Amino acid sequence: MLQTIPKKEDEFEIIESYFKGLTAQDGVFLGIGDDAAILDISATPKHQLVVATDTLVENIHFPSSAVSYQIAQRALCVNLSDIAAMGAIPRWFTLSLSLPRKLANNSWLKGFSSGLAEVADEFKCSLIGGDTTSGALSISITMLGEVPPGSAITRGGANDGDFIYVSGALGDGAAALSVIQGNEIKHKIDSERLLSRFYRPEPKIEFGQKLRDVASACIDISDGLVADLEHICRSSGVSANVNTSDVPIKDDVRSQWGGNCVKWALFGGDDYHLCFTVPEHLTEIVDSWSADGLSDLKKIGRMTRCNDGVPQVFLDGAAVVQQNKGFDHFGG
Repeated sequence: MLQTIPKKEDEFEIIESYFKGLTAQDGVFLGIGDDAAILDISATPKHQLVVATDTLVENIHFPSSAVSYQIAQRALCVNLSDIAAMGAIPRWFTLSLSLPRKLANNSWLKGFSSGLAEVADEFKCSLIGGDTTSGALSISITMLGEVPPGSAITRGGANDGDFIYVSGALGDGAAALSVIQGNEIKHKIDSERLLSRFYRPEPKIEFGQKLRDVASACIDISDGLVADLEHICRSSGVSANVNTSDVPIKDDVRSQWGGNCVKWALFGGDDYHLCFTVPEHLTEIVDSWSADGLSDLKKIGRMTRCNDGVPQVFLDGAAVVQQNKGFDHFGG
């Protein structure tokens, strides 16, 4: 018989058994087990705190077929990606877990805590609190990071003439979802690579920090390149023109899905690479990184003036129509 959460005491047992071990002591004066955590921010003086929150919901952000280990890794990685886009160092996070009674059992919880711990350990961040409740499956994580004062990269710093880059190949997220949905595979592809990209996207933490001195604006690609680049446009008050032929796409994705892969790279989302802008006089630095081995790092376009006063994204010189811009939670 599955263990459930019929009374409040069981919530504390779950926290004690599966999550308390994820609290490291670096900068944590009081962690899991009280009404709130206490952080010793004096341990890292002269830094600004960066805070990001994301919620993942079953059958919207991950399929119901996903195992708990995969769900946990995806949930933490996508939150870490927001920290990477700011050029910050991740430090702590909170977890709010809404869990159906049928999943409140040792097998599911052990897999979830294991997946969470693996990512937290790699990126040296500590779970410091949260909440556990019975309900539809959803995971909300609030991530706290730090940056030297004034060094965070925002969406609002791009200027006319800045070049647009992406940190890696796009379209993998949408291709992985096609594999998960069981669509026909016509050519040989690395399904394991795609599934890993979906369930454990690699947050560009170190690369984000590297961008502090060169990027004028940055965002992580979650809803799709066009949709997320438009956020930079609106925040910065400039438009963008993307050369679609320059958008990097993996060969196996291109050979399997043909024309669809370009659409996925532009609008598909779930890639969690960084899209960033660089002033012309600093592009030589970024281009040298690509020559040094960051082979998927690619210059894909340029920021332009808003001739009509409305910041927007252009593809090969043509404005993108609204319904094609990317994922929208409330788009109908």
